[in-house]
Amino acid sequence: MNDDQNKPKTLKNQYIPTAEFYSQVIDSLQDYSIFTVDTDLIINSWNSGATTIFQYETDEIIGEKFEVIFTEEDRKIGAPALEIETALKDGRAVDNKWHIRKDGSKFYAYGLVFPLLGIKGEMLGYVKILRDLTERKKSEDSIAKYVKELEELNTHKESVLAILSHDLRSPLAGIISTAEYLKLNYDKIKPDALKEMLDLLHKSTKEELNMLDYLVEWARIKYAADVFTPTKIKLADYVKKVFDTLNENAAIKTINLHHEIHENTNVFADGKMVLSILQNIVSNALKHTGTGGNILVTTKKKEDKIIVEIKDNGIGMSKEIQEKLFTPQASSLSKAREDNKGAGIGLLLAKGFLEKNSGEIWVESAVGVGSSFYFTLPIEKPLTVIENLKKIDDLA
Repeated sequence: MNDDQNKPKTLKNQYIPTAEFYSQVIDSLQDYSIFTVDTDLIINSWNSGATTIFQYETDEIIGEKFEVIFTEEDRKIGAPALEIETALKDGRAVDNKWHIRKDGSKFYAYGLVFPLLGIKGEMLGYVKILRDLTERKKSEDSIAKYVKELEELNTHKESVLAILSHDLRSPLAGIISTAEYLKLNYDKIKPDALKEMLDLLHKSTKEELNMLDYLVEWARIKYAADVFTPTKIKLADYVKKVFDTLNENAAIKTINLHHEIHENTNVFADGKMVLSILQNIVSNALKHTGTGGNILVTTKKKEDKIIVEIKDNGIGMSKEIQEKLFTPQASSLSKAREDNKGAGIGLLLAKGFLEKNSGEIWVESAVGVGSSFYFTLPIEKPLTVIENLKKIDDLA
């Protein structure tokens, strides 16, 4: 065998990829945003995938600071600099977080940052790669929300059963006992005592009926999906309806009911449920606000939702009460009834209605100062990714 046969074979006209070739490959990755920043964290290259995802054209973004793609919240906590520090320390920084587009809208993305080194190992800058995972995030959040709802439903079911056995059964036993005493001793009871006992019976039966109405309504929203009919509604109209209903009670305590909601403030929700939410919260505010107090309803827009605030200058509540406010157990509901402060299940009902309408509820309060109840409702019809267990099974 001659020496030529022992030499390694090489390809004639072997192609060596150029920088332009790699640039074309990177630019063709439409599903990925790939860009670089220099050592001063100024963007100096931008692929077409980045334009698709972030909406900035190349000539618009070149020369901008790295932080331009981060949300205001992340900028405040120094997230851009933290990514760079991690990339320098570990060789890469990986995260999943919300980013912001040119038009201000947010999207959820997988992100990777790593240092960009020259041929001699000198630091040239950093490479940032992003992939939009918003739809996957929505699906995961919907599944998590559905699981949470199932867990809460089980907890609430136990609470309702406890209420049925304790808060309804016990008073009914008292009502029956009083009625039986009246039946057996009607001719022997003095008129004043008789009137007092009848008044007590009337009050007790009304309280039982109110409690039963709450429970029926709660069960209805949890189990009867067919009654849910959301549409675009004018929020101010519903606040006015609630004020009209409660004006007489407010006048007795000379409490001022006032709202500052623009006539064109619309939300996408079930009108009957919104009415019930407002009725429950404003009624609670009336009960806990002293003579000459004020109750104010205002709204503000945040992204795709309206935040409603119902503020009073009443007795307020402690942190301990606030933490348990929206997950009442049988004992706390019973105590609320004894104190003549309502069944407590009204807020549970409002929370259920809001969750049904893709909303949230929370409270801020201070003892002796007053309380502000906040809740959100969507402005437009929400894009619900998963509505029931069947859809979850489809994703599995």
